[in-house]
Amino acid sequence: MNFLEILVIAIGLSMDAFAVSICKGLSVRKIEWKHVALVALWFGSFQALMPVIGYYLGVGFTEVVSTVDHWIAFVLLSFIGGNMVKESFSKEPVSGNADFSFKTMFAMAVATSIDALAVGVSFAFLRANIWISVAVIGVITAVFSSVGIFIGNAFGSRYKSRAEFAGGVILIIMGLKILVQHLFI
Repeated sequence: MNFLEILVIAIGLSMDAFAVSICKGLSVRKIEWKHVALVALWFGSFQALMPVIGYYLGVGFTEVVSTVDHWIAFVLLSFIGGNMVKESFSKEPVSGNADFSFKTMFAMAVATSIDALAVGVSFAFLRANIWISVAVIGVITAVFSSVGIFIGNAFGSRYKSRAEFAGGVILIIMGLKILVQHLFI
């Protein structure tokens, strides 16, 4: 995988955290820098940690599934992307939670990074450089989360579904690219 591909995946993965950060921005009257730092640190760290866990889980299986690794990457990325696209059309009202406690932030960081665990498994099959990948994913997610809290505070929930939709489409396209590369190139 080249840097641009890693960057595109990082942007796609960061969309869940971005959407949740918009909701966090909705919930606070006045954004304080500690809110921005907490959101960036929690979401960026977990989006970086989960692919590492997935990668090392996947490394144990690479020899067994090396003939179908591109299909696994395609299915995982397409499934995650499809769920994000589906969620973008959800009519559930957006509610903000002004709680920045350890318990709340931990739960949200885990929930928004589960897809990154599956992407980490894909990275193992693709033999991607995990350390560069997770650094890019963590930084991009931290930046998008920081921006998201400001957007939520300023504009409301208008961009949440668009962000989830865009992230889902990006992941599906990356899955298709991986499949096409392995089948035809």
